[in-house]
Parts: sequence; structure tokens; C-alpha cells
Amino acid sequence: MVKYVFVTGGVVSGLGKGITAASLGRLLKARGYKVTMQKFDPYLNVDPGTMNPIQHGEVFVTDDGTETDLDLGHYERFIDENLDHNANVTSGKVYWSVLNKERHGDYGGGTVQVIPHITNEIKSRFYRPASPVGADTVAIIEVGGTVGDIESQAFYEAIRQFQQEIGPKNSCMIHVTLIPYLYGSRELKTKPTQQSVKELQQMGIRADVIVCRSEMEIPQYLKDKIALFCNVPTNHVLQNLNADSIYEVPLMMEQEKLAQAVCECLDLPCPEPDLSDWQQMVNNLKNSQQTVEIALVGKYTQLHDAYLSVVEALHHGGIANCVKVNIRWVDSEEVEREGCEALLSGIDGMIVPGGFGNRGTEGMIQAATYAMKNRIPYLGICLGMQMAVVAFAREVLDYHDANSTEFAPDTIHPVIDLLPEQKDVENLGGTMRLGAYPCVLEEDSIAYRLYGKKEISERHRHRWEFNNDYREVMQEHGMRLCGQSPDGRIVEMIELEDHPFFVGTQAHPEFKSRPNRCHPLFKGLVAAARAHEEGTAEE
Repeated sequence: MVKYVFVTGGVVSGLGKGITAASLGRLLKARGYKVTMQKFDPYLNVDPGTMNPIQHGEVFVTDDGTETDLDLGHYERFIDENLDHNANVTSGKVYWSVLNKERHGDYGGGTVQVIPHITNEIKSRFYRPASPVGADTVAIIEVGGTVGDIESQAFYEAIRQFQQEIGPKNSCMIHVTLIPYLYGSRELKTKPTQQSVKELQQMGIRADVIVCRSEMEIPQYLKDKIALFCNVPTNHVLQNLNADSIYEVPLMMEQEKLAQAVCECLDLPCPEPDLSDWQQMVNNLKNSQQTVEIALVGKYTQLHDAYLSVVEALHHGGIANCVKVNIRWVDSEEVEREGCEALLSGIDGMIVPGGFGNRGTEGMIQAATYAMKNRIPYLGICLGMQMAVVAFAREVLDYHDANSTEFAPDTIHPVIDLLPEQKDVENLGGTMRLGAYPCVLEEDSIAYRLYGKKEISERHRHRWEFNNDYREVMQEHGMRLCGQSPDGRIVEMIELEDHPFFVGTQAHPEFKSRPNRCHPLFKGLVAAARAHEEGTAEE
């Protein structure tokens, strides 16, 4: 059996629909249900792969190489399941599919319209297979944007039709709204929520559960008022207050009985959940006494969501090491202008994440050189690894013009070069080296010690790679090529021999980190930062 939960938003965007949906997924999984999750976004891009990170946030990559919305990262971290291409659907994908079918003649010469052709295409992507292990499956489907947006109307119409097709007790509609507080009159206002639910009702959709985001406790009489005007039971009006950490939200929503309300709508049993491991993780997060400061040196620091998975993985590393991680946000362009000492002095560790384009890369190279010289724990991810290789070539090999051909096509020492299979690629979307690829580690390396095994798999998103022409000279001068593709063709990971922790990976390990199962590289970075902090304190 498959039951469906739709999560929509009202009043304003950015209320945390994704965290609400992911929290529900964690609560249902803790009760023994099989949980799958999807994000439906109304924008016309086929996927977010070509979007500017400063505008849209990070692009999350699944094992099968799908470039997706960042909410899928929350889904994977909360329900601890690897998602695939079915989990992120955009209007662009829907229209692309319908138009290709029209060109192929699949509609028999009929007029192609939003209803029924677009809505049928959307509905076909709602349906999920039942769990093969015998447990009931709950499919949680989040709709991006805000109810009333013109671009999302086809999604809501598809939901209305879908709910009729599958019948009562097989779907549940959660509507996430805002209860604003007016400081002038010192009162919480429910009218925006009423108006938002009314907008849903005009589309033929009834809210079953209303999750009210608020900065203040919502008194019972206001919950009663919302229930009355929005035609829901009082116990289905739930508050969702601000939390110190997103990982507290499932526990807070358990207290609000979110899972119970949903199970009631779906006519499912609601046994007591096993949240002991999650509770322990949150306790470790909140009660860590020691603090380390790690600099995140990037080019998209104006929008922290551009590095969302990196930030979360750093916090996971803190949880695993029983320390609190303070992140020092450093714009790599400012490093170029102000220098490393001014911006990086006093840190315990450094991470340089991925990115594209020339802007700010010289600052990344300077930062990697600073970590190299001062023996500061360093983790370079994708572009961060590439810039570390360039820094090594300039500092150790005296290749002063060394660079990546992405930024300096005519450099005499192209230590980073375009992947051979990328040389004839013209389209930008979905054409990189994407998804999970295997890697073989050297058994006496830091990476091997952290992973505890020789063969690993990590997710990738890149076009450039370590230039194999420089393998021998790099190794002769102290760089270890500690991780390679199974055929030995691609350098996947590097380390410096005479350094406590200087690791670069061409992959994006942040995508596989979980709050209660930290990724080994982030666990290792934070542990090295803790050792650095303790050594500094002793001095």
C-alpha cells in the first residue's frame, strides 16, 4: 500500500516546507514505515544545474547523477535514504516530456493542453511503487513556491485530480503557513493563514493539517480559531517554532503530534516511534563544550545556502567529535584584496568547496597555500582540490604560472585540465561528470584510515581534473595521489605527506553526510581541527 502526503506553502516563501516534509519523513520512518520523498518545483528550468548558486542555492547531486534542488539534501539527511532522478520534478521536465511526446505523435494529432496533458504528466510522476519489504510506503511530496503562484497552478490542479483518483484516506494535505506577530499591537495574526487556506479551497483542495510557523507560542484559542475558519480539526493545527538547529525540528514536531495527525488522515496505525538515536544526536549537538573554528573560503558566501550541504556536513563532524563547529565565512575575492593573515589568522581548520568560473580562484589558491605553510587542517572539495593542486605547483614546484585551463587556457603548466570526454561538449545542463563513481584508496593514506576500506564511492559534479602529465613530479615532491579511479586514469584524491591533515577530493562528499552518520572526511577534518585547537591552546 502507498499513501501520499502533499506539503504546500502559503503566505510567504522560505517558511521551511522542506524541513517540515523531511521531519515528517523521519517521524514516519521511526515508526517503521517506508518513506520516499519528492520535490515538485514550478520553474521552467529542466533542473537547477545551470542556475547561479547565489540566486538559487546549492545544486544537490544524487547517486544517479541528477542535479536537484537543495531540499533533496534535507530529505536524504533526515530520512537517511538515497534518492534518485524521480525525486525532483520541475515544470521544465514536465513540459519537455509532453512536447517530446507531441513531436513523436503520441497524442494522435489532438490539441495538447495544460488539462489534461500537463496535469496527466504531473500525476504520472506522483505514483510510487509499493515497498517490496512489506511495510506500508508513505510518499511525501513537497510543492515548491507558494499557493496562488501562477506558475504552480498546474501542480495544484494535478493534486486535486490525483486525490479524487486514489480516493479518501489515501492522501493528506499539509499546508505550511506563517502566523505573523505585529509588534505595534502585540498580537499574532491568523488572517494570512485563513486567506492562504481559502486560496487552496478555491482550487478544490482541502487542507488536512495546518503547520503554523511562528516566532512565538500560539495560544490554544488561536489554534481553535484557525481550525474553525479553515475547516480542520483543532488537533490538526500545529505550531512550528524557530529552533536552534534544524535537527531539533523532528523532535519538536513529534511533541506537536504531526505524525499522529497525518496517520489519522491516512487511516494508518501510529505506533510509538524509536527516536533514541536522533535524540542522542541532538543532545550531542546541543551539549558540546569545546569549540573549533573552521574557515569556509568560497566564492558564493553572499548566500550561505550555496554551500548548504558543506555547512551541514561540518556540523555533522562536530557532532561526531563532540565539539561545536563555528564557521568563519571568508569570501575568496576578499582574500585576494586583504591577504590571508587578515582573514584567516586564528582558525583551526579550513575548507575550500566547489564552484565554477575564474572569480575568486586566486584567493582560494592563496588560502590553500596559507594552510599548507601553517600546517592548518585543510579539506578541498572539487574546485578546492584543484586549487590546492595549483597552490602546490606554484609553491613547491616553482611553477609560478601554474593554473587550471578553465581559468588560464594558455598556461604553460596546466596542472588541472578538462576531462577528455568534456572537450566536445556544448550544452551546459546535465553534461558534466555527474553522480556516483568508484575510487580506490592507498592503504597507508589518511583517506584509507578515515574510510576504513580500500574501495569507496562518492558523488561528482565537475568537468576538469588533475592533469596526469604532472603525476610523477607532484609525487616526487611530496604530494600523494591517494585515491584514483579503478582504471587508474583519474586522480580522485590527494594528500600532502608532511602535513597533519591536507586532503583534497574531486568528489562532493558533503552530499553523503548524515547528522547521525558523519562523512569520514568531515569527521577527520573536525578531529584534526580539534587537535590543532588543543595544540594552540597548550602553546
